[in-house]
Amino acid sequence: MDALTSFQAFIKQHKQLSPFYIVIVLGVLLSSCEDKKKKVGALYTGPVEIISDVQVKYSEQGKIKVLMKTPRSQRFQNDNQIFPDTINISFYDTLSRVITRLRSDSGRYDKSADVYIVKGNVRVVKSETQEIMTTSELSWSPRTRKVFTDKPLAVRNNRTSEVTNAIGMDAEQDFTRIKFRKATGIYKFSGP
Repeated sequence: MDALTSFQAFIKQHKQLSPFYIVIVLGVLLSSCEDKKKKVGALYTGPVEIISDVQVKYSEQGKIKVLMKTPRSQRFQNDNQIFPDTINISFYDTLSRVITRLRSDSGRYDKSADVYIVKGNVRVVKSETQEIMTTSELSWSPRTRKVFTDKPLAVRNNRTSEVTNAIGMDAEQDFTRIKFRKATGIYKFSGP
């Protein structure tokens, strides 16, 4: 039985009601029907786009600088992205040679900050110096071309067996210059 039929039955039973009372009851019934029509299910907050076999390339003056590969990307309404699977990133020098490689378990892109963040078993290998850096999280800003973290990290030089431990660092995107924060290490010195 709909609201109007219920109202008509109510009027037949209570003929002595004033017209003012009838208008108020009718208004309440109609507004309650409108509220039911306006109710919609919960807003969808999941990905608006899912892409497989992703390759993201950044270049400067026609030369590739960074190449990111991951099996899957999810983009959301606010243009943030999540990369739930392994990420592999190659950084190139001015001659388009790979000079540094990065690998992590997952990552994301924060559109508002314009920053990529990789997480989980992050491993950076510098080809030329044979240095390996490990950390739990690393961020890269395409705008500033900087890589940074506030997390603990370790850098091991396979040529010299030197180890640097630090909490936090800032570097150029190709890892040519690295500034450690709160660093300690074991170094070999030779001298007179």
